[in-house]
Amino acid sequence: MPFSLFLALKYLKPKRSVTSVITCVSVLGVLLGVAVVIIVRAVMTGFGDLWQEKILDFKPHITLTALGGGHVIHGEDDLTKRLEAIPGVTAVTPEIDTRVLLEYRGRVSAPVVLGVDPERFAAAYKVGRPRAGTFDLEGDSIVLGIDLARSLGVWVGDDVTVYSPKTLVARDEIFLPVKWRVVGIFSSGQRDYDSGFAVASLVNARELMGMEKGVFAIHLKLAAPADPVAFPAVCAQVSAAAQDCRLVTWQEADREIFNALAVEKNMTALLLMLITVVALFCVMNTLLVLTVQKTSEIGLLKALGFPKGKIMGAFVVHGLVQCTMGVVLGLAAAFAVLRNLQNLVEMLARFGIEVFPKSVYGLDSIPYRLVTADVVWVVAIVFVFGLLASLVPAFLAASKNPVEALSHN
Repeated sequence: MPFSLFLALKYLKPKRSVTSVITCVSVLGVLLGVAVVIIVRAVMTGFGDLWQEKILDFKPHITLTALGGGHVIHGEDDLTKRLEAIPGVTAVTPEIDTRVLLEYRGRVSAPVVLGVDPERFAAAYKVGRPRAGTFDLEGDSIVLGIDLARSLGVWVGDDVTVYSPKTLVARDEIFLPVKWRVVGIFSSGQRDYDSGFAVASLVNARELMGMEKGVFAIHLKLAAPADPVAFPAVCAQVSAAAQDCRLVTWQEADREIFNALAVEKNMTALLLMLITVVALFCVMNTLLVLTVQKTSEIGLLKALGFPKGKIMGAFVVHGLVQCTMGVVLGLAAAFAVLRNLQNLVEMLARFGIEVFPKSVYGLDSIPYRLVTADVVWVVAIVFVFGLLASLVPAFLAASKNPVEALSHN
């Protein structure tokens, strides 16, 4: 066994002293720092993944809108057939998306109504089975998000009054409100969609907007919207097939959300790393106390001819062993918490501590995904700072004068 490792393990042997207590505190600090950073990174990554999944399930992967001053796409049937022939395109949905006023017994809301072909609704919007009723859009019918229905106080079978936005912008025409029957309730699992969207047939949406033909947008769903190679290739083919339209991808449409998540994830992890840095100062303090306690022994080793490098190595190894213990225990704690994360959240909720309310985060359950790269950089940072924290007391120990050290009481 190398002398530096032997001496470090000798100093690490548990003793009923202040040094042993400080060592335990240092290891506990590293444990907490590593565990908290990994848990937070995993949860924030899970948030990003789940939001992306919800967005890709509900919103289009590619949106085509009219170029120039007009806002209506004409010849949508022929364009739809050309787009459906592109490999990788799974669904093409001509739509009229417009914000309306819904009123029911004095309660008013302003959702976006998605006017779609009833036969294309299931392919365009993956919202699962209806929470109530059906998704049959035939006749004067409308499907509401569950939170929108609750805010209006309506349920399946109720008639809601729909006010067209044309009422405000058309000065020479009068658009009377219409009544549509609620035939279904959907739940996407994300509050923004469940409270801000309703679905009606394309025919009814055209009548509401005073149109005979044409659509406002054509939405496309792709087989691999998150593929960094296939997605740009499909976008290029779609752009070539629809040269008279402007193409907007899902990354462009929701750039602010993903940028905000990335910034929040990095800033939160950076701030929490301060816990680990503070713990590594404890490692330094442990070694400083140890150098004072072992001054006479260090002087004896130097008098016997042991080189400075071996003495420094003993203290560096001592600090790195503390870091290793903290990292191993921190990883174990992080994995244990993540495996039981939802159970812990539900347990806290029983005590009235709501740490993950849907009204705030807009999601049904707490998500997480552990990324190997995140674990690697956390461990690497701990060992780098642990090495730096160990070098200072190691240098002080190796620099002691043997005569003065031996005379130390």
